[in-house]
Amino acid sequence: MAMTEATLLTTRTDVRTLFTRKRRIAFAVPAVILAYFVYIFFAFDIAGLAAKARMDNAAILLSDFWSYKTHVTRDNRSGEIEIAIEGETRGTYPEGRRPEWVRDEGAETVISLRGGHTVVFEPAANGGGAFYDVPDYGRIDIRPGNGKLDLTLPGPLPGDIAISQSDNRIAVTTSEGRFNYTRSKVEVFRYQPGWELFFFTLDSPFSGKSLPELAALALWGDRVDSGRSNAGYMLTEFLTNKMWHHDQVIGAVIETLLMAFLGTFGAAIIIFPVAFLAASNFTPLKSVRFALRRVFDFVRGVDALIWTIILSRAFGPGPMTGALAILITDLGSFGKLFSEALENIDDKQVEGVRSTGATGLQRARFGVIPQVTPVILSQVLYFL
Repeated sequence: MAMTEATLLTTRTDVRTLFTRKRRIAFAVPAVILAYFVYIFFAFDIAGLAAKARMDNAAILLSDFWSYKTHVTRDNRSGEIEIAIEGETRGTYPEGRRPEWVRDEGAETVISLRGGHTVVFEPAANGGGAFYDVPDYGRIDIRPGNGKLDLTLPGPLPGDIAISQSDNRIAVTTSEGRFNYTRSKVEVFRYQPGWELFFFTLDSPFSGKSLPELAALALWGDRVDSGRSNAGYMLTEFLTNKMWHHDQVIGAVIETLLMAFLGTFGAAIIIFPVAFLAASNFTPLKSVRFALRRVFDFVRGVDALIWTIILSRAFGPGPMTGALAILITDLGSFGKLFSEALENIDDKQVEGVRSTGATGLQRARFGVIPQVTPVILSQVLYFL
């Protein structure tokens, strides 16, 4: 039947109205989001936070991630020099052993930084001062005076050098290191790329050896300890590293993986049969479905950390508490996801199994589970 002119006009009007509404929504949603971001910008004072940001501290924090620093410290009272990686007692160089960039020239101690930068500790006979030689700038000289520290500069500071000064402390920061002078000590920080002492600490017999030297020792070198092989000794020294604690870290990682595995797959095994009761195409009773879904909402709405706090009262801190906290939290999430997967199955496959005279259990085994297994496994592996 052909459309009348009035009907056609009404249809066109409805279509135009629909397109106009959708166009307004398409512009309104981004506008609302943009307005919200503008509100956040002023409510959280983003401009003020940016103005207060200390980018120099951010640069130091970033450099600490990919590099390490060695502290060279002189006690101004005793004149003793101590060299320690990251300032750790366990990373202190033993007596008679120094890095090649720290040397004694007469009574002076010379520390060579990168880029030609040099720091010199003068002996107590010369006043106990210290100076920092910066290429293309000159010598920054610091020495104790009458009740305060005297600072002498060769000229106006360039942009890549920062100095903070008080009566009792002077700190010099450059692109190649840091230099602090106080009444009690003088300290130089030298930054170097890498993670020093990751394999062996300084007190290990394998410390400071190159990879070819270590390979030679492990394969055909004389035994360092007559009671065990060099390869076994190296492995023991690596695992019991006093600064990186590899054995403890490896144990903690394995324990964490076990907690995740037990909690995630335990929750999946427990909740899978319960999910049938929360699916509308398997449970006709709305009250049962409603009650189960609200339980799922409550369980997953409570963070795993809260469950950990509650469970630690019963089991104490440990892997059992962590696994149970993960299990309880995932019960709620899996209950929702599994029940929705069951509601979206293809009924034709189930009807095909039913036509063979299969029982309800057989229909679930051969008509339902093969459909939801890929979805459920992907969800479980994602949570793991």
